[in-house]
Amino acid sequence: MFGRLVEVFDRRFGFREDFKRNVLDHPVPPRINLTYCFGGITFLLYMLLAATGITMLFFYVPSVDHAFVTVEYITFDLPLGNPIRAIHHWSAQLMIVFVSLHMLRVFVYGAYKNPREFNWVTGVFLFGITLAFGFTGYLLPWDQKAYWATKVGVLMPKSLPAVGPFLSQLLMGGDDLGALTLSRFFAIHVAVLPIFTVIFLAGHF
Repeated sequence: MFGRLVEVFDRRFGFREDFKRNVLDHPVPPRINLTYCFGGITFLLYMLLAATGITMLFFYVPSVDHAFVTVEYITFDLPLGNPIRAIHHWSAQLMIVFVSLHMLRVFVYGAYKNPREFNWVTGVFLFGITLAFGFTGYLLPWDQKAYWATKVGVLMPKSLPAVGPFLSQLLMGGDDLGALTLSRFFAIHVAVLPIFTVIFLAGHF
């Protein structure tokens, strides 16, 4: 059944031949080393984050009354919950490391120059999105560490002239961290940022 469906689409789009020609039969340039894998490792980590994040979405409740309790349930009571959360946590840390290494390699090798400057621009946006993922996800456990670290982070823009106080209040949803802050960070983390990631990844690829 699945094979016949693939055959129908392949007759119209010829994607199997394109995949074979562009991926499987693509010649490997000389002097390839481990540094060329940083981008692929970053993408693999993003896929791990997406899979584990979607799994935790079924149990996490983004409210000040239930966020911490549901994270504890995922960690200690849910079957395989602890390794799933651990994979999500460490993949997030490693993704920031590898996306930084990937950008450093591109810069050192001069791979950002014409005709690949568009890749560099989309990569810079993806780097910013990665940091935003880390920042918004940090608050979601709603424990003491997450609360006070995020409070420092959202108050930092306040020192900017003119727009600073507005940006800080926009992030918090008010004058202090609370239900609206958690709700906004959750929405940004699971909806807004993934949409932008897919758009910029498509451009990057």
